[in-house]
Amino acid sequence: MYKTTLVIHGGAGTLIKSEMSAEKEVAYLAALKVALEEGNMILSNGGTALDAVEMAVKSMEDSPLFNAGKGSVFTANGTHEMDASIMSGKDRMAGAVCGITGVKNPVSLSRLVMEKSEHVLLAGVGAEEFGKEMNVDFEPASYFDEEWRRKQWLSVRGTDQVALDHNLNPDRKFGTVGAVALDKDGNLAAATSTGGMTNKKYGRVGDSPIIGAGTYANNSTCAVSCTGSGEFFLRGVVAYEVSALMEFKGLSLAEACSEVIQKRILEIGGDGGLIAVDQKGNLSMEFNTAGMYRGFVKEGEEINLAIYK
Repeated sequence: MYKTTLVIHGGAGTLIKSEMSAEKEVAYLAALKVALEEGNMILSNGGTALDAVEMAVKSMEDSPLFNAGKGSVFTANGTHEMDASIMSGKDRMAGAVCGITGVKNPVSLSRLVMEKSEHVLLAGVGAEEFGKEMNVDFEPASYFDEEWRRKQWLSVRGTDQVALDHNLNPDRKFGTVGAVALDKDGNLAAATSTGGMTNKKYGRVGDSPIIGAGTYANNSTCAVSCTGSGEFFLRGVVAYEVSALMEFKGLSLAEACSEVIQKRILEIGGDGGLIAVDQKGNLSMEFNTAGMYRGFVKEGEEINLAIYK
C-alpha cells in the first residue's frame, strides 16, 4: 500500500500579492481547496489516480476562475477552443483533445479517447463528434461567456497580440489547470486542461494536449502536468524531459523539475511551471514566474495551498 498524494495547479504567471485583491485571493484558494477535496476523496476511498486527477481537473474546469472549461478565454473569432489530455502511468495509455468547442469537461472527453477509442489525440469537429457518440455533456456558447474574459479579449481584439492571462491583468485567472496523483496501488496519473491563449488564431494548439510536452505519466519515474508559455513547453518536451532526467541521469524528482524549469526552459525563452509526483510520494511544484496557483494533499495530512513564491 502506497501513501496517496494529489497535487494540482491552476496556472502560473505574474501573480503578485500586492496586485491581487483580497476577495480574489480568497476565491482562488477556495476553488483550489474544493478541487483537492474532490480528488482526494476518491483516493481516500481507494480509488485510482486516474479517477482522482480527472475529478480534480473537472472541478477546476467547472469554475469560472480558471482558463479551462467554463472559464476559457476567447479566440480571435470570439469563440472558445479548448484542449486537454490525461495519461496513466501504469500502462502509459493516454488520451487528448484539442480545438474543441462546447464540451463542458474536456478532460473527461480526453479520458474517453484513451479508453474508448484506438487513438490518442482527436481534434476539433471530429473530437466533438466522438464526444456526442460518447454522450458527454455539451453546453451552449453562453455557458463559457464570462464577461470579464470578454473584456480581456476586447482589449486585444483586432491586433496580432496573442496573450496569456498574466500578460493582460495580474488580478485575473491564469493559463492552464492540471493534476497529478499517486494512488494506494502505486499507480501514477496526470491530467491537464486549458482554454489556450486570448485572441489566438489559426487553430493554435499549445502544450496541454500534447503527451510528453504538457502531460506525462510513467510509474517508473513520475507524473507531470505543465502550465506556461505553451510554444516553449512544446519545444522543450518539458513533461517527458522531467521523466527522462530521472530515468537516464538518475536525478531525483526535485532535481529534474528544477533543471527543466529553472534552466532548460529559461534558456529557450519560456516561462511557467509544473507539478509532479513520483511513486514514493515525493512532489514538486516548480515555477519560474512570480506565482502559480497550486496545492497538494497527502494521505492523513492537511491540505496545503499557495499562490505566490
